[in-house]
Amino acid sequence: MIIITQLNRQLNQLKKKINFDGLTKQIKQLDCQQQDPAFWNNSRKAKQVSTTLSHLEKDVSIIKQLEKDIKNAEEFNQILTTQPDPSLQQELDKAIKHIQKTLSLLENKTYLSGKYDKNFAILSIHSGQGGTEAMDWASMLQRMYMKFFDKQKWPYKILDIQPGEEVGVKSVYFNVSQPLAYGYLRRESGVHRLVRLSPFNADKLRQTSFAKVEVMPIIENPDEITIKPEDVQFSAFRSGGSGGQNVNKVSTAVRLVHQPTGVTVACQSQRSQQQNRELAMQMLTAKLWVLEQQHQQHQQQKIKGKNVNASWGHQIRSYVLHPYKMIKDLRSLHQTSDTGAVLDGDLDPFLQAQLKI
Repeated sequence: MIIITQLNRQLNQLKKKINFDGLTKQIKQLDCQQQDPAFWNNSRKAKQVSTTLSHLEKDVSIIKQLEKDIKNAEEFNQILTTQPDPSLQQELDKAIKHIQKTLSLLENKTYLSGKYDKNFAILSIHSGQGGTEAMDWASMLQRMYMKFFDKQKWPYKILDIQPGEEVGVKSVYFNVSQPLAYGYLRRESGVHRLVRLSPFNADKLRQTSFAKVEVMPIIENPDEITIKPEDVQFSAFRSGGSGGQNVNKVSTAVRLVHQPTGVTVACQSQRSQQQNRELAMQMLTAKLWVLEQQHQQHQQQKIKGKNVNASWGHQIRSYVLHPYKMIKDLRSLHQTSDTGAVLDGDLDPFLQAQLKI
């Protein structure tokens, strides 16, 4: 069967692209690191290594399973050539479709070859033009990405959130602790436009709202960006939101201001002030790194997109809920009328389409 031969060739080519032998060596190296008695002295770094190791082991396991599945398909096909059996043929067809789908998902990872594509990410959402409508739209995007993370089983936490005056949010920051998160998400950077009947207008007029999404890599290498301690102004404050142990009782939330640039970040996701400070430094490092990239126009396009206002004419994706239902990415041209599924976190088709342009 020609298709099985093609699948086998496709798998071998994929193994070369991702350097399968190199992956197995990297797994051994990371496993050795975990055996070091001092490994957990730096809990944040240890967690990152453990997550990366688990991710690599999963990829290797999938490839080994594909090898077994293709071999089984070859054996099924040999049987069918001498003993035709409709039920067995159905099983073979089903197995081939599963192999094709798994190969396709793995091949998408080969597009993630950028310098920081393997990194964890910080994703932020900022309401744009539209006042209350825009803040409500920002909260809808917040929910959409949280649903997406949950479906993908990606670990994430909200680092900081600024509620809107009446509804929604002005801004929200996520820490996404998943290998390749930056590579998959970086193309989400840009202005997202919503068209709908306004729930805040008595006349229920059609309203257009904007929100801006930014995606930055978490940079662990201290050589990538230098921040002088004396340039960072530190302050602590009480966390917002609902109460709980420590929350709203002691000043565990942290705000950092980089005085030379004026860049400000805040983090209130953890119960410990020290943990919040470490996460805030990650945010600050990522933001300052993006500022450096803005001096190089071609890098700016790859990492964050143009520094544009969240307003008409700059959108990368339109979400139309009235007078018809359609979500369309204006770069890949991928679109769907199933708006409910997308707003419930079904972003995979859009992310996969973006990888290939």
